[in-house]
Amino acid sequence: MNYKARSITVTKTSEDHNEKQQKAEQSSPDTVDVFSEIFEEPSLSDESKSNTDPIHPMDVQMAVFHCADGFLKQLMVTKLSQCRYALPLLVPDPFTQQIEFPLWTFREINQSWKIKNNNNETISQNQPVWKAETPMVFFFRFGSVSSSKSQLINSLINDKHNTFFHRHCPGSSRTRVLMDGVVEIAWFCPSRTDDDKLTDRVAFCNLHGDAGEHEKQLDIMTKMASINVVVLPQLSRDDKRMTNIQNLYKDPKPLICLLPNDGLALTEMGNGKYKIGLKDRGQADVSEDLRKAIANCLSKSASTFRLEDVSKHSDIRVDEEDDDDCKKGKEAAQQMISILEKKDLTEIKESFLPRQGKLWHQWCEKNKELNRPQGDDPEMEISKKKGEMMKIREQQHECDSEFINIFMKQIKSHVTNKSIFFLKWLRILLDEHTSADVAKLYHKYDKTWSEFSKLSKNSDKSAELLPKQTELVELSKKLQDATFGLEHIMREIGQIYESCSSVKKNKKDLQFDFSSLPSLAAQMMISGFPLELMDGDAAHVPVIWISAVLDQLIQNLGNQRVFVLSVLGLQSSGKSTMLNAMFGLQFAVSAGRCTRGAFMQLIRVSDEMKTQINTDYILVVDTEGLRALELAGTSTRDQDNELATFVVGLGNLTLVNIFGENPSEMQDILQIVVQAFMRMKEVRLNPSCVFVHQNVSDVTAREKNMEGRRRLQEKLDEMTKLAAEDEVSDAERFSDVIRFDVQKDVMYFAQLWEGSPPMAPPNPSYYDNIQDLKTTILSHVSQSNGMMLTDIKSHITNLWEALLKERFVFSFKNALEIAAYRKLETEYGKWTWSLRKAMLEIENKQQNQIENGAINEKNIDAQKTEKENALFEKAKNLALTLKHEAKDDKILQREAKIVEHEEKETTKYTFKKHFFIDLVLAIFNKEQMTFTKQHKIFREANDPVLYFSRKREEYYSIFEKYCQGATSATILGEIICNKLKEPIQQSVYKKTARDLADEMRSNCESLNGNRFNLEKHILKRLAEKEDFEAYKTYMRNPKEHFKSFIRDEVSQFITTKFNISVLPKMKDDLRQKERQILEAVERASERVEISGDADLWLETFMLKLSDVLIFSEKDLKGVSRKDVDVKLLAEVIRKELPTIISNVRKEFSTASFLQKLECKDRPNEILNEHFCTCCWVQCPFCKAICTHTAEDHKPQPHSVPFHRPDGLNGWHYRGTQTLTPDFCTTLVASTKRFYPSHESEKSIPYKDYKTAGGVYAEWSITPDLTELSYWKWFACRFQKELENHYEKKFQDRGAIPDEWRTHSKQDAIESLDKYF
Repeated sequence: MNYKARSITVTKTSEDHNEKQQKAEQSSPDTVDVFSEIFEEPSLSDESKSNTDPIHPMDVQMAVFHCADGFLKQLMVTKLSQCRYALPLLVPDPFTQQIEFPLWTFREINQSWKIKNNNNETISQNQPVWKAETPMVFFFRFGSVSSSKSQLINSLINDKHNTFFHRHCPGSSRTRVLMDGVVEIAWFCPSRTDDDKLTDRVAFCNLHGDAGEHEKQLDIMTKMASINVVVLPQLSRDDKRMTNIQNLYKDPKPLICLLPNDGLALTEMGNGKYKIGLKDRGQADVSEDLRKAIANCLSKSASTFRLEDVSKHSDIRVDEEDDDDCKKGKEAAQQMISILEKKDLTEIKESFLPRQGKLWHQWCEKNKELNRPQGDDPEMEISKKKGEMMKIREQQHECDSEFINIFMKQIKSHVTNKSIFFLKWLRILLDEHTSADVAKLYHKYDKTWSEFSKLSKNSDKSAELLPKQTELVELSKKLQDATFGLEHIMREIGQIYESCSSVKKNKKDLQFDFSSLPSLAAQMMISGFPLELMDGDAAHVPVIWISAVLDQLIQNLGNQRVFVLSVLGLQSSGKSTMLNAMFGLQFAVSAGRCTRGAFMQLIRVSDEMKTQINTDYILVVDTEGLRALELAGTSTRDQDNELATFVVGLGNLTLVNIFGENPSEMQDILQIVVQAFMRMKEVRLNPSCVFVHQNVSDVTAREKNMEGRRRLQEKLDEMTKLAAEDEVSDAERFSDVIRFDVQKDVMYFAQLWEGSPPMAPPNPSYYDNIQDLKTTILSHVSQSNGMMLTDIKSHITNLWEALLKERFVFSFKNALEIAAYRKLETEYGKWTWSLRKAMLEIENKQQNQIENGAINEKNIDAQKTEKENALFEKAKNLALTLKHEAKDDKILQREAKIVEHEEKETTKYTFKKHFFIDLVLAIFNKEQMTFTKQHKIFREANDPVLYFSRKREEYYSIFEKYCQGATSATILGEIICNKLKEPIQQSVYKKTARDLADEMRSNCESLNGNRFNLEKHILKRLAEKEDFEAYKTYMRNPKEHFKSFIRDEVSQFITTKFNISVLPKMKDDLRQKERQILEAVERASERVEISGDADLWLETFMLKLSDVLIFSEKDLKGVSRKDVDVKLLAEVIRKELPTIISNVRKEFSTASFLQKLECKDRPNEILNEHFCTCCWVQCPFCKAICTHTAEDHKPQPHSVPFHRPDGLNGWHYRGTQTLTPDFCTTLVASTKRFYPSHESEKSIPYKDYKTAGGVYAEWSITPDLTELSYWKWFACRFQKELENHYEKKFQDRGAIPDEWRTHSKQDAIESLDKYF
């Protein structure tokens, strides 16, 4: 909107021009013909002339106009009007010369002017320009003249501004292509000051080019004009143009002839005909003569001009009639307006938009009461309020929907272009329908307010104040009722959606499904229309509706990253104008509106800008009605503070708009803003802020700006001290509240208008300031991560729910912080699980290495192994002596028994004192049953008698083979294979257990999230089983219940998926072990290929397997390696290993899987370690479990998103047998009190529960009404069991509310999915 942009020139530097300059430089002054150089023009072709001329600015404007669609044309013309430039009225097509009248482009332009009433009072008037009926003065010329008619018109409208572009304007050129034949129009609007050239509104039309060449335009305009003004060159009597002049002279309409070749002053030729000479006369004299002539003519002429009358001419094309989408949109909008015309303006809202009136206001009031319970039985009170609110929703649901049905029919039946035309037409026609009556109400309000102000200063007339005050309130109410715009229709649609959502059914007379409504609002936002975020009339946020619209936005756009820019300022302080100029938005800027609340508009960030800032969209939140005068009857400081707190909390950056330099006005806005920012600090939100000081008289004076900054800093510090008293804060300076640099974060704006409205154009300096502010905002955007759309949705809900409570800071649930924590917690869970997997692998390897290297660490194992191997040697020697009798089995068995008997008699163990000490300690540290079971396992593994008994067949087999002449390599190979069986088994089972735990973490629904998700599934399982004893365990010992649940999940998973998941893993790992053993054989054989050293072979073999299996030198202690052929040994292992692997595979079964694993290696124990290493502290009131992942999460207090009724933990009224049904989150917002312990004599208000100290001080319990249906259902379902368990009753004031009994088990389970 910088009007100087039209003067930007496109300069060309032609090669020809450069060559001539070079030649001129090379010529000698002595040889140059000076006369020719100075006075003769160079001979240039037309093409050369056009190449040297810059492009004409008006050609640029008209080229864009011809290429634009209807919406862009309208935007262009609206902006031209705001810049106080002339507007295209008749536009010939550059190719066909068909004349177009772009009526549609004028539809959004409003005119303001001032008149004097009968009491000589100056009154402001406002009217759409297409409705204006004014005299019209038409300027045209014949032929080529030296004087500029455009310049003459400018001197009548505003001699300091070039309303019509003329030859002397900056950037003008000799050639123009697209302006000839164009008729432009501009209006003079009086300000009722001495500077006015005319007393009334007048339209000025200007035909560009020679009128003789544009007869159609000339004919139309001369017939419609009130006065015709023609600029005439010297014409001959028989010139055909004289025919036109004669016809105009004979016409009774006034005619003014301007004569460039005549020097006469104003001369009346009679009968309203004048002539004025222009030759050798000053501009001011000519302008004054022309003004007098026009004024004289207007005083005698009664004819007026209306824009819409131009469309009556049959030989021109009207854009509105030529565009089907525009035409249908207008017809649809007119149909809706025709319905409204049947009612008085102050009654149309009540009649056609009934849901947002009395019923909605009642619901809002009930909702505030619901969030601020006062009685002794808060749950009963809440239940009652919810019932009353549901009745209101049912009444809303029954309201008539005819008007909205018609609106939805038009919106739903049209494609995008048609629907936008319809919405624009509806807004235009609604403004037309309401503007006159609203203006009268405003005038009456202003008059009454002036009378009230005079009376308030006169103490003798204080009795007359009350009637005037009552009248002001009534007028304020009428103003609200009479204001009817698109935002009110959307507000009604929001209430239809909320009422239908509440009663969970579509309305019968609705011709569409209510679930489609959010998509309509979302599409409007994407198309650039603002949406009401907070209803200022009801001072309420329709959370259900806004959440649904944002859900639809997410569905349409994806979960985009958004930067939220909030704007705060007093009513009519220029906020909306600033935003519209900066971002091209559509916020209402008329001072004649009294809409309150907050509106949001979405701005898409271009792909080019996305590379510079990490944001997809900017969401602008504009506030209306802060400290609005006309709403003083209903406006309160608390409501304004709520609105300010809401938008400041929502924004990543807040623009604080201050208008003028009036200290009292500054104090009003600053007091609100400082308190809002102070609240943000308390709840750990850190928005930025920039102060915009508008309408500063001299923005260039640095010293003055420094003084202004100093005063602002002092005022902010003063307001901080005042706000600190309200918010119980120790902040003394504004910088204690928010990071603020008075040098960088304060911007000064010039006045909006360059001169006095209404004819003053916008100040170019203002738009320079706008660009500076935009750069500052984008700098903040680039340094911020913004928010995701899903975060904004939850953030809006939590901000508003906290504001509904009495104490915002105490009640606010920082959703962004919680979301960030949950996200971090999820990532932390993934990291810890990955780390745990890696650690388990490392631990397994290192445990194998420790076991393989700890030869002297386990004496019992060592002795067992040594004896075992000695036995093998004895068997070998005996076999050699009995080799010739190898075929006699009886002899062999007899000898083997002799050896066994010998071992029994000679093997004795001595248990030292320290063994008994260890044993006693173990007994004390383990439960008796567990120890007995473990001791049995230990005995089976370590008792030599039992061990040798189990190994008897194995020993006999080896003994038999020795007797049959097997070599040492063969026997050693078989011993190695046999000893590898158990380590292979253990390794496979352990690895499978780890893999199984990992798979369950990924694929098991209850275990694939964090502990919060696990708890949800535990609660679901409990509800499905309806086992009160299980619930008792869960509430009294939650950690053990969690472990039990995980154990059951693992057991079920193994049982149901053994063949498809567990067994394949075991087989895969078994094959892997086989490959690793064979690789170890190959590696060992390669190393001793030359030496054939059996010891070195075994050392290499064992080293290769040390990470994989528990198998070491000690396992072969006492086994002779003499005469062992390593090649044969390798062959034996290769041959025998498949049999061992096959035997291991055969033993795989569901039953054996957990039996073969030590307790610590089982999947459930691995998962227990992951899920149960966290905080298990329970709420002192209701026993809900703290949801922090870390066991020690100081300094963060314990917290849980959803509490339970504290009666489930046995809380009751002292001295009675009555259990309490209240939720903790309700109690901390109530007036009730509690005794911290049985011994306590002093009660503590629940609101101040932390003052009770101890465990109470370690918890953070936020007031909240989102109580889980789950616990309401539980309390009703197990009421008798709870009463029997605690030997108390839910009775009298502790009775369970009837509303709780409406919750089914299905509701309970669904509530878990909704809130968890």
